Amino acid sequence: MGSNEHRLPGSRRHAVTRLNAGIRAAAESDGVDILALDEAAAQDGLAAWHDPVWWLRAKQAIAPSAAPLYGDHVARLLAAGQGLSKKCLVLDLDNTLWGGVVGDDGTAGLVLGQGSAEGEAYLGLQAYARDLAARGVILAVVSKNDAANALDVFENHPEMLLRRGDIAAFLANWDDKATNLRRVAETLGIGLDALVFVDDNPFEREWVRAELPMVAVPELPEDPALYAGRLAEAGYFEALRVTDEDRARGAHYAANAARVAAVSEGGDLAAYLAGLDMRLVWRRFDPVGLPRIAQLINKTNQFNLTTRRTTEDEIRALIADPHALGLQFRLVDRLGDNGMIGVVVARETEPETHAIETWLMSCRVLGRGVEAAVLRVLAEVVAEAGGRHLVGRYRPSPKNGMVRGHYPGLGFTPLAAEADGSETFRLALADYRPGPSPIVIAHG
Repeated sequence: MGSNEHRLPGSRRHAVTRLNAGIRAAAESDGVDILALDEAAAQDGLAAWHDPVWWLRAKQAIAPSAAPLYGDHVARLLAAGQGLSKKCLVLDLDNTLWGGVVGDDGTAGLVLGQGSAEGEAYLGLQAYARDLAARGVILAVVSKNDAANALDVFENHPEMLLRRGDIAAFLANWDDKATNLRRVAETLGIGLDALVFVDDNPFEREWVRAELPMVAVPELPEDPALYAGRLAEAGYFEALRVTDEDRARGAHYAANAARVAAVSEGGDLAAYLAGLDMRLVWRRFDPVGLPRIAQLINKTNQFNLTTRRTTEDEIRALIADPHALGLQFRLVDRLGDNGMIGVVVARETEPETHAIETWLMSCRVLGRGVEAAVLRVLAEVVAEAGGRHLVGRYRPSPKNGMVRGHYPGLGFTPLAAEADGSETFRLALADYRPGPSPIVIAHG
C-alpha cells in the first residue's frame, strides 16, 4: 500500500508503529527512561541510521556512520539523569529574536511576524524558546541596546510571541556580553555552565567563547529559519520528564530576580526580608512529591553538601525505612510560591544519632535565612524521634565550594577532616538554640 502501509493490519509498518507505541506506554508506566530513535530516523531517513548490510552481517542495528551521533544521544540521556543539562537560554535581540536593529528601525520597522518568510523565521525561534520555558528552561536576554527601546518591542509589537514576563533576567545595555552573562548567572543564582548563549553576531559568539568557555555558544547558520532547529539538534536541554515545578520555574526565577533588584535598590536587607512574609512549608517525603524530590537530588550541584544521587525506587525505600527520614521544603512569600526548594535526608546510624546524608537547596532562595529555618525543622523532627545528636558531612565537588562553611555557620562543631577535603561536624540538640528569623514555619 506504499505510504499507507501503516493502515494494513499485519504489515511491518503497522506492527512497528504499534510496538513503538506500546514500548513508550510500558516505559512510562514502569518509570523507565528510553532512548527513542524513531523520530530521528523519520527526520533524517532510516538509511542514515540503519544499514541492512551491517545488520545482516553483524546484527549491528546502528549504521557505523551514525554511531558518533548515537553515542551523543546516549550521553545526553545520561547527562539529563545526572542533572547536567543546561538550565538557561540567553538570547540576543537584534537579528536574533527579530529582524533589524530596534534602535535604528524602531519597533514598527522590525521584520517579525506572519506574511514574511524572514519574519516567520524569527517567530520560529521565539516559539522554540517559549516551548522550552513551558517545560522549565529559564529565559534571559542580553543585548547591546537601550533598555527602553528593547522593552518597547516586548510590550508593544503585536507579533511578538515572547513577552517581558517570560524573561527571568533582562539586560539591555552597552556593556560587553561576557560581563552581562556573568550578571545573568549571578542574578539567577546558577552557574555559568548552565547557560546557552544565542547571538547572530560571530564577533559576540567568539568573544563569549574566549572569555567564558564554560558557556555553551552554538554556531548559528546564516538563515534565521534554521536557528531553532540548530538549537534543538544540539540537545542542550535534554530532559527525562517534566514536573509541575519545572513548568513554574521561569516564574520562580523571575520573581527571585525581582527580589534581588528590590534589595539592591532598598539596601536594608533585614527589613526587606521581614516584609517578604516568608513561610517555609515542610512535610515528609511522599509519593506526590517523589518526582520533584528525585529531580532536585539528581540536578542540584551548588548548594549540595554531599552530591549524593539517587533513584525514585531508592526514595520509595527510604520512605518505608523506620530509621530514615526525608523532609521536603517549599518557600512561599508575598511575591509568589517558590515551589520545592530544599530536601534533607537523615538516617539513624547509631542510638540517638542521626547522620545527614543529603542536604540540598535551590540557589534561588539563598541569602534569606532559609538554611537556619530548615535546621530548626530537622532538629525538631529528630528530637521527636528520640535523637540527641546530628552529624553532618561536607564532601567537596567541583561545584559545591559555596557550602563549605555551611555546618559551622549553623553551630555545628568539627569532628574530622579527611585528605580529600571532606569534613564531618556534630550538633548536640541539647545545646541548640534557634535564633530569630523572619520565616514562619508550617507543616503541610
